[in-house]
Amino acid sequence: MISLRLKSVLTSGFRTLAAAVVLCTGFAASAQTAPYKFDFGVDLGMSGYIGDANGSNIFKRPGFDGDLSFRYNGDTRWAIRGMFSTFGLSGSTEGMANVLPDQAVYTFSSQIYELSARGEFNFFAYGIGETYKRLKRWSPYLTVGIGAALASSGGNTYVAPTIPMGLGIKYKLSERWNLGVEFTMTKAFNDHFDGADLADLNLIKTAFYKNTDWYSRLTIGISYEFGKRCETCHYVD
Repeated sequence: MISLRLKSVLTSGFRTLAAAVVLCTGFAASAQTAPYKFDFGVDLGMSGYIGDANGSNIFKRPGFDGDLSFRYNGDTRWAIRGMFSTFGLSGSTEGMANVLPDQAVYTFSSQIYELSARGEFNFFAYGIGETYKRLKRWSPYLTVGIGAALASSGGNTYVAPTIPMGLGIKYKLSERWNLGVEFTMTKAFNDHFDGADLADLNLIKTAFYKNTDWYSRLTIGISYEFGKRCETCHYVD
């Protein structure tokens, strides 16, 4: 079973992250308009799992992660991002301190497909432009959102709502090209993403806290901006 202390730290940390995103809204009022409305990106990296078969090391059994993203740039501080992700999760109870009845050992391997929508807040006004605009070519950012994921494990499929939360840093390679690194932790509201055998090891049928499946992703990605805004538009009746 996942360490209660680790669960408490994760829960507290991501509550703080979500609160920080909300509090940051006050800084967006003075943001500059982003020159391009949209961007499309590709991310690659590794995925990890925390649950009944792993209570400590997130990337003990890393999997491959691939993402496609579409982002609407509201301004230089805020963006809304849609993502499709697929990645692998795996784990084993072998060597865990929590010894199971009859010394049983369980292993699993799952393939996850997730759709999510996220809000992003840049700490700096992100962009390239004239000095007076005070734009920064790089910026750390926070992200939080909602999603839905489908897990395929042991011949069965499971669907659950998810809450992805994370942080990253982005850098403008040029006016339209961006490079980014991002770490996210996602809470899955289902205890079956690590397979049926690990769904209820302690025979607690209804307790919410037994739904212990989390997954993490560390990715590096590149994106291209398009849909230039008209800075001085003239309308004719």
